[in-house]
Amino acid sequence: MMAATDALAGVLSQMTGPWTVSAAARELAAAGVPLFPCVPGGKRPLTEHGFHDATTDPGQVEAWWRTHPDANLAVPTGATSGMVVVDVDVHGPTDGFASFGRAHRAGLVSRWAFLVSTPSGGMHAYYPATPEQATQRSWQSARAGVDFRGDGGYILVPPSMVSINGAVVGYRVRQINTGPSATLDSDRLRDFLDPRPMLRPRTGDDVQRSVDVSRLVTWVAARGEGERNRGLFWAACRLAENGVTTPDALDVLTAAASEVGLGEREITATVRSAYRTTQPPARPSSTVRGSARAADGWFAREATVRTSAPGPRLS
Repeated sequence: MMAATDALAGVLSQMTGPWTVSAAARELAAAGVPLFPCVPGGKRPLTEHGFHDATTDPGQVEAWWRTHPDANLAVPTGATSGMVVVDVDVHGPTDGFASFGRAHRAGLVSRWAFLVSTPSGGMHAYYPATPEQATQRSWQSARAGVDFRGDGGYILVPPSMVSINGAVVGYRVRQINTGPSATLDSDRLRDFLDPRPMLRPRTGDDVQRSVDVSRLVTWVAARGEGERNRGLFWAACRLAENGVTTPDALDVLTAAASEVGLGEREITATVRSAYRTTQPPARPSSTVRGSARAADGWFAREATVRTSAPGPRLS
């Protein structure tokens, strides 16, 4: 069976001219890539259970795009599809390309399968997922400007288009690796980009707390239409009550809330509102300073398309 990244790359490499999203969806489903529709011009799933409804069934895919001909196209990440994505962000002063460049020089992200340019000026680097028994959970490193989309996540793929500052901009294939790709160590990448302080040895209570936080994040990621904001607010209140700092709460909740269609600003506002409700005002955290943009290499911001070898409760 063809690897999912190879199947997706094979279809994307054929998009040398204008392609409709519905045509791409049919080709990807036929190649064995599970997919689902999102709202036209946006990232919110149109299906009742979000990325959990992803399928390769041609009849279902045809029905989705017959009903929503302008829908965007998304694929789940992690073991479900067999692919994971490193999402390089460019937001305000934070430029993830510099962080990605450092990780590349350290040999942590070099063997990608293909790259996609995103409408916001960022980049998606695709890799094969690790075997099912090695879970790769989604995470976000706001300080580094890099997110990881693994188990429990999804990503929009070309030729989807989103609205950016009033303009409609599409995802486009940037580079396809014609050589062998390889899995990446997502935990090691996170530790490299966003080192965590050394933790004291865990007691039994600490272990239970860790398990409960993980269950809380999973619960947030499963919220449906109409309960996303309320669920996020409730979860943030529980973290605040249990002594989790605001930055750490944002770190663990943002990826989960993004998966159900909430935007970054909305997530930040909701979490901070929960902390203001639950705790006294805290001292403001330090401002993240952006890194200088990479000036060279294939991971610089501008590049042409080419091919190359490489409901829980906290205790």
